[in-house]
Amino acid sequence: MVTQITEIADGIFRLSTFVPEIAPPRGFTFNQFLVRGDEALLFHAGHRRMFPSINAALARLVPADRLRWIGFGHFESDECGGLNEWLAWAPHAQPIHGALGCDVSIADFADRPPRPLADGDALDLGGGKRLRYLATPHTPHGWDAGVMFEESTRTLLCGDLFTQIGNDTALTESDIVGPAIAAEDMFGYTALHPALGTTLRRLGGLAPRRLALMHGPSFVGDGAAALEALAADYDRRVAARLG
Repeated sequence: MVTQITEIADGIFRLSTFVPEIAPPRGFTFNQFLVRGDEALLFHAGHRRMFPSINAALARLVPADRLRWIGFGHFESDECGGLNEWLAWAPHAQPIHGALGCDVSIADFADRPPRPLADGDALDLGGGKRLRYLATPHTPHGWDAGVMFEESTRTLLCGDLFTQIGNDTALTESDIVGPAIAAEDMFGYTALHPALGTTLRRLGGLAPRRLALMHGPSFVGDGAAALEALAADYDRRVAARLG
């Protein structure tokens, strides 16, 4: 198991571990993202058993004492299973998550108290990097779900949105909506609810230029158009479910 590093935007690095045994024959990627400001932030802690590989990659980018924040999209093993391993490695690191997720899960799970974020809260990392937290309950799944938007590079850290199989490339300008629709047909991983399309369109209002996918390549291009197309597909699914 080897974790690959790709800089997807100025100071933002994708740490990707490919697992061919999941969804064969194309396999599946698990990605974390390091935002390297004065206070570095890691988005997704990864599985606990993947920690040695991910840690070896991240240590090439920042020393342990510069990792300050560890965030994730929602409480799930591939998002935060390795959280306490990171806290043991990085002496100044603190978990961050939405206030709801901190209350119901992270405050108990984490070995260090988390910093709760309200919807719209900003986190200044220094060095020109500033992130905004946006709550996205049940989108794509998880009561505590949320994403982060890095303002200087207009990069949306998407969590499980746009999930797709395969490991064709680290960074793409090609369509990511079609593969995401195919993955939804395969896995049915999204909580279909009436506010789903509205939530995605709110993210599109940020006009992101990069979409950092947890499972799949990072996308460069018109992020708002991609989010609108994904919202339209979920609108169709919700309407069909409601009959």
